[in-house]
This record gives sequence, C-alpha cells and structure tokens, in this order.
Amino acid sequence: MYRRPQRLPSSTLERPQKRIEQQKTMVRWWRTLTAYSSRPLRSSVWFYKPLLWRVKAKDSEFRELSNQALNERVASVRSKLQAQGLTTALLIDGFALIREVAGRELGMWHFDSQIMGGLAILHGNIGQMQTGEGKTLTATLPVAVAALAGIPTHVITVNDYLTERDAETMLPVYERLGLSVGIVIQGLQLDERKEQYSRDIVYCTNNELAFDYLKDRIQLTGCNEALELHAMRVVPSERSGKIDNLMLRGLHFAVVDEADSVCMDEATTPLIISGEETPHLGLEQMYQQGYSLVEQLSEGQDYKLIKQQRIIDITPIGEEKIETLTSEFGTLWRGRVRRLELVKQALTACYLFEQDKHYLVEENKVIIIDEHTGRRMPDRTWERGLHQLIEIKEGCELSNPRETLASISFQNFFRYYHHLAGMTGTADEVKSEFWRVYGLPVVDVPTHKRSQRKLLGEAVHSTEDKKWLAVVSRISQLQKNSVRPILIGTQSLKASETLSLKLTQSGIEHQVLNARQDQQEADVISQAGEKNKVTIATSMAGRGTDIKLDAETESQGGLHVIITGLHDSSRVDRQLEGRSARQGDRGSYELIISLEDSVLSQGWSKVRGVFSQLPIPMIMKNKLLLNVVRHCQRRIEKQHERIRKELLKQDEQQQDTLSYSDQKV
Repeated sequence: MYRRPQRLPSSTLERPQKRIEQQKTMVRWWRTLTAYSSRPLRSSVWFYKPLLWRVKAKDSEFRELSNQALNERVASVRSKLQAQGLTTALLIDGFALIREVAGRELGMWHFDSQIMGGLAILHGNIGQMQTGEGKTLTATLPVAVAALAGIPTHVITVNDYLTERDAETMLPVYERLGLSVGIVIQGLQLDERKEQYSRDIVYCTNNELAFDYLKDRIQLTGCNEALELHAMRVVPSERSGKIDNLMLRGLHFAVVDEADSVCMDEATTPLIISGEETPHLGLEQMYQQGYSLVEQLSEGQDYKLIKQQRIIDITPIGEEKIETLTSEFGTLWRGRVRRLELVKQALTACYLFEQDKHYLVEENKVIIIDEHTGRRMPDRTWERGLHQLIEIKEGCELSNPRETLASISFQNFFRYYHHLAGMTGTADEVKSEFWRVYGLPVVDVPTHKRSQRKLLGEAVHSTEDKKWLAVVSRISQLQKNSVRPILIGTQSLKASETLSLKLTQSGIEHQVLNARQDQQEADVISQAGEKNKVTIATSMAGRGTDIKLDAETESQGGLHVIITGLHDSSRVDRQLEGRSARQGDRGSYELIISLEDSVLSQGWSKVRGVFSQLPIPMIMKNKLLLNVVRHCQRRIEKQHERIRKELLKQDEQQQDTLSYSDQKV
C-alpha cells in the first residue's frame, strides 16, 4: 500500500524509471508471466468483497453520530492516516466516513458498486464501471482517503468542462473532510497554477498536467539530481529560484477518469513544449512552393494515398518528378530527405486533413479539433511544417514555426506516478494493453441495477444523403409519438452542421454541441434531457456527460440516442450509447449509418455498391453490411494498438518523437 511521502523537492517525487533496455525487457516478460496469476487475482471483485462488507458494517455506527461527533471522528482518522499510512483498518474507517459525509452533504450515500470501484482504484487498478454508475462519486473514496493521509492527489479528467463540474460537485464532501481542492484548466497563470497545485486534491486535465510537468522539467534543466536539489534548498544560491518556480509537488497519487481515452486514445499524441523559432527568410516561400507542387503530382503514379490508414507514399517516379520540379527552387530544396518530407506534408495537408473535421478556421487562424473529444485545441499546432501548410491551404496568415524544448508521451508520463489507477466504462478491448504498458489490471465492477437500455434498430444506407433523410424522418416519427428527448451523435463538426441544416429545413427545433459551441457546453447539456428536446452533438457529448431527465420523459422511455456514424474505436460508440439508461433508468439507442462513412476501408468501399444491390431481405442486408463495417472498425483498432506499441518503443529510446506543439511556454 502506498504511504505518505516525505518532504522532498517536488522534482524528485516521481517514480524512478528503469532506463536500461535489459531491465525493461525483464519487466515486460515478468508482466507476461504474471498475467496468468497475479492479474486475475487482482482483477477479481471477490478480492475486494471482504473489504466491502467491513465498510458496510460501519454504516449503522456512523449514521448515529452527531455532526460534531462525525467531525471529531474525521479529525481522528486523518491524524492516524498521516501517522500510520493507509493500513487496512484505517482504510475501512476512511471509506465509511467519506461515505457518511457524502450522504449528509450531497444526499448521496455510495452504493456497493461504487465502494467496490473505490477499493479497486485504491489498490492500483482500472475500475471498469458501466456508463452511468456514478464514477464521479466513486472517485471521492480513494481520492479523499489518500488526501487525508497527506498524499498529494490528482484527479485527471479529459476536458475542462468535466474538471470544473466534478470538482464543484464534490467540493462540499472534501470541505467537510477538511481538504482543500484545486482546479487546473486552461487560462491560469503561473502563480495561479502553483496555488492550485499546492492543495490537497487537484482536479486537472491530462493535457494541462503533462504540460505543467514538462515546464517544471525545463526549469530544472541541469539540476535533476536529488542531492543537488536538496543542497539548493538548504544553501540558497542563484539557481535556487528554479525550485521556487516549480508548479507541481511531484507525481504521487493519480486517479484517471475515462482512463482508456486518456491512456490509450491520446497515447499516440506526444506532448511537446516549444518556443517560437526565429523565422527563416526563405521558409515561408519554401512552404508556398511545396504546396504548389500538389497540383502537379498525380495520385497512383507519383504517390499512393491510403486515406483510412492516413498514409502517403511517394513512388520512385514521383521522387524523380519532384526533384525535377524543385531544381530551380533554391538551396533549401537540395536535400533529398527534406524535399520529400515537405512534399509529403503538403499532400497530407491537402488530402488527409479536412476543415470542420480535423480543424476549424476562426478569425483567420487554424484551430485544431481533438479527434477523440471533438473539442478545440487553440494552444496546439502541428509540427514539421504541417500547420503552416494547412494555413496556406485555407488562405490564413502563416504562424511562426516552433522549436521543441521538451516532449513526452502520455504512456511514459503516467508511468512516473508512484500510484496510478483509473476508471472507465469501456476497457474491455484494451485490458491486456493496460497490463502490458502500465501494469494495471482491470476490475469489472458489477452494476448497481440491471441495465434497461434497449437497442431499437440498426440501419445501413448506401449514401450519406439517404442516411440524413432517414435520421430526419426518424426524429419526426419519435416526436409525434412521445415527448422523449433525442440525442444525435455525429462523427465530426461538419456532419453535425450538415444535419443541423436538414433539421432546420424540416422545421425541427434543435440545439447543436460541437467545437464552435464548446463554451456553451454546460447550458446545452443541462437542456438536453428536457421533453421534446433534440440535441445534435459530436463526441463532446460522449464521455462523462450526465444528461438529467425529468419524471415525465423517464416514464415515456427516457433519452433516445441515435448514432449516425461509427468512430475509429468502438469504445467511443459505446460511450455515446451509455448516455441513455443510466443507473438502471429506461432509455434506448439505435444505429443509422451509411456505406460512405470513413470507418470503411478503401477495399470495402469499392464493393459497397455490390452489397447495396444484393437481392436479399433488408434485415439480412443490414446485418451483413453492419458486420462489414464492424470488421473495418476492428482493423482500425488493431492498427491503433500497433501504433501505440511502436510509439512507446520509440519514446523509450529517444523522447523527441513529435506531433503537436504547445504555444504557451
């Protein structure tokens, strides 16, 4: 069990990493062998049942305590935890006290499933709790008991909206326990961040936390040894100011919400701190020249384009043609590697990145859209000239290139924590990867109530236009028969606006939630459960969103979700399904997709016309076509897993693999 750390310089308070390749290989082999013994034991709910029973046994005792007596008991347990650490007996008392405090402050006593999830998290696991089981309340158990023991604790979420919402919702519980809560989101200055990180419990996003860690590492460049840092604290010097400027208190105890999204989906996006380079006189001209070559190259002959795998390969014929075309461009084009890389980036900008899907243009600036969350990322840029080439494509003013100062991947960053755990509703497909990369077993926590979520249908249409017509028709039909709210999930900002236009033309009132409306997210979500409400949303409305329903809509069947396109990961689709029928409530969902969806591989897309003309009943045709789409989706998931594995190997060898740049240094 992880105990409270001693008072040490913050930069030394992270888990030491084994840098020798032989040691890493031995660790991997050991995890592989113990996957058949240790992992099944730790991931079994029966391992935590006895602790659950002991926590529940304290219920009647604590219910009878007066408020004054409860406060005194909290102070007593906190004192013991800080003196003795997280012993089993104190853990039981701590969980029981937190449960009672939550009940009195919020009117919510933790269910058995939530206590079980909290125990799994505290013991260093991924707690897999089905969507709607109350993971926000579950997290208070391990988080608060660790903070009571004096351990600096981080609760890591996927976006600013959830960070603020979760922290503010659970604030009364923490305050009653005598714990301070910090919130770290975009826009905070250095002093504000230091103050927030100094608190007992810090709610933050994965991006902000990792970037702040990198900024601290930059501060400590040249003085990373623990003894040197101790000496700088004891004997002040000119370099001691570096320690005073650190934001974090170390990487001690972390609970990652939506752990599969943070630790897996975003693992392919290395995080980079960068500063502006001095603009090269000929660099802007070189980007313009590179983009001008795109129209002079022929697909198939000069380059091969594989859209689904997002790969562009220059052929030998194309390489010769590029060399000829650039022979008069100047000295910057003489290097073969630089020349081919720039042309490949220009082709990538032109054919693999789409406006209102991968980015949006606002105030003459290109703003990246996070493909996993659907949210804008205004402080990021693509690297190696890609961002500038997309700016040329969209006619925007060119931004200055970036110089890399520090970088890290999420896979390596999270392994620095002394204690790492998480929770999610969709970890089935990545259980083995959680164990291989992080050494974290996945505990399947049983639901509090039996799910009443119903699948009402699956339809596959031949074209996008037919799909949107079917969606509009289905919404009209639902509104005639009931007052149930409807949530329509789309794959991209562009798709959400296309559907919005069609609903407007049909006279159907609705609201839209995408990267253009991310500032109004709380308002949109708060109204999404009202009767007859129609909400179109990208994946922003997927993870962590709790849509509240009134009694009337619940009695008529609850929220209905329409999925209009499958994502690269089936876990994202299941999250959207989970918006309905939470905590045993009623709800339903259906699938309306087309054979023009991006998840279909090029090979299958070529024969989709044949499939659509098959002389078989529509039900059988839908099943057959849906199996084809699911097959393509699984192939993409396997490909992403291979990419994450390769990235981890590269990052262990040299931690300068680049993807995005942070503009705030």
